[in-house]
Formats: sequence, C-alpha cells, structure tokens
Amino acid sequence: MKFPKNALSILLFWMVTLFLTSTIQAQTKQIKRPKNSVGISSVDTFVNESFDLYDKVYKYDGYAAAGTPLEDEDIDVLEDALDDLSGLSESAPDILGDLDGASVLKQGKATLQINRAKKALNYSIKTAKELLLGQREREEKDEENDTASNKPSNDSEESDSNSDSNESDTEASNEPVNISDNLEVYSKFDFVPGDKLLFFDDFSQDFIGDFPSKWNTNASGEVVKIGDIGNWFELKSGYGVYFIPNVKNLPEDYTIEFDILTKGLGGQTSSTARFNVILSDNDKFDEGSQHYAYISIPVGQYGAFSLRARNFFNRNTGDINTDIKADIRKEVLNQPHISISVTKNRYRLWINQTKYVDIPRFIQELNVLKYVKFHINNFKDGEEHLYISNLKVTEGGVDLRRKLLSEGKVSTNGILFDSGSANIKPQSYGIIRQISQVLMQDENIKLNIIGHTDADGTDDANLKLSKSRADAVKQALVNIYNISENRLETEGKGESNPVADNTSTDGKAKNRRVEFIKI
Repeated sequence: MKFPKNALSILLFWMVTLFLTSTIQAQTKQIKRPKNSVGISSVDTFVNESFDLYDKVYKYDGYAAAGTPLEDEDIDVLEDALDDLSGLSESAPDILGDLDGASVLKQGKATLQINRAKKALNYSIKTAKELLLGQREREEKDEENDTASNKPSNDSEESDSNSDSNESDTEASNEPVNISDNLEVYSKFDFVPGDKLLFFDDFSQDFIGDFPSKWNTNASGEVVKIGDIGNWFELKSGYGVYFIPNVKNLPEDYTIEFDILTKGLGGQTSSTARFNVILSDNDKFDEGSQHYAYISIPVGQYGAFSLRARNFFNRNTGDINTDIKADIRKEVLNQPHISISVTKNRYRLWINQTKYVDIPRFIQELNVLKYVKFHINNFKDGEEHLYISNLKVTEGGVDLRRKLLSEGKVSTNGILFDSGSANIKPQSYGIIRQISQVLMQDENIKLNIIGHTDADGTDDANLKLSKSRADAVKQALVNIYNISENRLETEGKGESNPVADNTSTDGKAKNRRVEFIKI
C-alpha cells in the first residue's frame, strides 16, 4: 500500500531531520545469507526471498547510519518491500509441512535456515517501519555487540570445503532452534506403538474416487490422491456423520496412529470446526450406546482453541469434562501425526512429538470401549477439507526393553521410514529410545540390527534398502543417544524372511520391520 504524497513529504522531512542528528548509532551486524541450499524447494525459496528483501532494507538502513537522505523512489521501494515482507512472514508456517519425510539432519538444517530467514524478516519489518516513520535509532548495545572482540563469533555461515573459512553452520546464541534442539526433542519422545498389528490402512489398495473398502459410514467420503504424498481418505463434515474403520474388539492396551492433512483452513474457519476421535462401545453411527470417550481437536486458525476431553459411562456424563489449553494451529496446517496410547485406564495423545493429553483414569470401565470412530463438523462445504491416512492400530502391552533383556531379541514394525527410503519418521524415536535404555543399562550388551522390507520392488533394491534402514537406526542410536558404534552391527535381509502375506496392506506392514538381536 502506497503512502499519500503529503504523508511522504512529512516522512521525508522527519528522515532528513533524523539523519542530521547525532543520535544515529552504528548499523547492526549483517545477518549472513546461507551459502548452500537445503534441497527442499519451498524452504530454499522462502530463505532466498527473505534475504533478497533483507538486503534491500539493510542497504537503506546503511544510508541511515551514514546520514544519507532517502529519495522518493527509495521510500517507494521500502513501502513495497514492507508489503512483501508481511506476506512472506505470514507464509512461514505453511512451509513447515514440507519438512515431513526429510531426514533428521535435513530437517535440522532446514529449521536452522528458516529461523535465520525469520530473524532477517523480523529485522527487515521493524527497520522498514522505523525508516518510513523517521524513527530509526539503534540502542547502544547494538553498537557494542558489533565491536571487535577476541571472542569467536557464532553468527557465522556453514563451512565451504573450497574456502579457507573456519565458519560453521551455527547461528547466534539467541537462535531459537537448531539441529541439536530437534534431536533433543526426538530423544525425549516417549510414545511406543504396540507390538501386534490389528489394523493398517494407507488406502493404497483402493481406487481413487471410491469409498475405502475397510471403512463404513452413514454419509459419504472418497479416496483421493494428493501430489506425491499418496492416497488419502477425505472425511465429510456433518452433524451425526461418523467414519468407522473395521477395527473390532480393542484390547485393554493398544495404540492408534494416523496422519491428517488439511486444506482451505484460515482466519474464517469456525471456532467450532473440530476433528473428533471417539472410542465407543458399538460400531453404530452414534457416539455410543452406554459408554464412550472422545478427544476433540480444534482446527480453527483465528484463535488458539482448546482440545476437549470428554467421557461417558453407563449413559451418564463421566468424570472427565475438560478443556485443555493448547495452541496447535501450526500443527493442524502442516500434516501432523497423531499418536494415541491406551493402557487400561490411562489415555495419552501426542501431536507430532508433543504430548497434549495424559489422563490416568479417562477409561473409567475396562473392556467396554471396543471401536474407534472419527467425526468432523462445522467445516465449510467445498472450501475446508480434512483427510486421513496411514491409520495403524496395534495391540500393546509388551515392554520391548524387558523382552530384549529376557529373550535376547525383539522385532518391531513400529520403526517407520519414508516410503522407499531410509529416512526415519520422527514418531519412531520412542522405540529407538527404549533400545538405547537397554544399551545404557548394560554396557556389555552388543546388538545386531537387522532390517526387513515388504516385497514391493526388486530383490536387490529391497536388500540394499533394508541394510540402509538398519544403518539409519544404528546412526540414530549413536548420534542421539551416544551409544558407541562399536557395540552395534547392521544387516539387511530385504524381503527374504516375510512373517505375513505380501499381497495385503496389513501383511506388508507386518513385513516392514526391524529386529534387534543380542550378539
């Protein structure tokens, strides 16, 4: 938006006045543009555009420091830059979802560069406004921070193998997130999926446009293909509309995992727009006949709305009727992974690596909630969408640590990888954490890590992939949990040792596994 001409004259007058005063302090130290790209197009574009605008504002800030007045065209450039900066800043959360599927280190590098770009944006927005209003003035500490010292600088760029620079890929000490921060988050993630697969559906066996074959509903829905991220099931919004996977007789201890994807959500999305995960005593199109419990996840974007926990037993309102304060707006927009663990009465729910719900007596009566249902409501028809995929229900109850210690080996299909790659999905780190605890408890234990795949692809490709995945698990134990690599061996067996039928989705999920065997 352009300033009126009389406003420009007033601003120019104040700028000239400001430049002629002695209160201008030295310009802040320049934030360095990353030399190398991340390899994720949206991230690289965001970083480059952020620094292109930053360079413009920094140049005019230099004029202010030197006492050089701005011309009318300079002010026009600053006005346009300010509009672009605001729009670019608002787009930052949208690119976070593109980090899903990248390796841990690539996610860390991307996060580092995004935060450096955001730091440049924050400086640029603040500075452009001050320049336009004739209020640009540094604090003494900025000048002091720029003076030479014998302390090594942390505001440096990543190293270049073709130069003599000793710079590293670290940011200033006030940078909010870096690679080790991400690894620390993963290292504390304590969700552990069950060990016996009860149900799995990624909709890969369904035709696009059809209702999924392993689900039921009293309304409508269809499987859609979205870009290169596979098949998803679109849920339809409506009062009294339920979507029920063919999961029967849930045990006392089990886990539920799935991914959700949203489209069209924004500032106009209703505060009552919600995604509900229901545990029920029947497979009918209602919440339940006598017993049910549910968690309601908000998707509205104009405010931070609470998660809701409700339970009902013996046709009466239960003991739990709670609103749990949380701001999950960014997560909702960026393809979050939902993990639920039910251990007898205890109920826990994670969104990505953060645990939001942990209620010790949420399930007030055991062995009555046998089914899982999904429901969404108050989405704008044709504008706001929610999709689900990779629904996995597993029976729990086995402590992998105790089993590994007592039996000398353990097999799990809970360590997940991106399709066709050795990139470990973040939600898998709960299992790797348990394995690390065994190794830390007894320093004499050595393990052979064996990767297995399903039968999709060629024998040679699967053999190589299974070995790469075993190596990735080893590196996670070494890099995150500081296990000596001399205690770990790896092996890949590809598709040669299946434990289930490779012609079904469930069978393939069971065959994609990692074994740990004491040496």
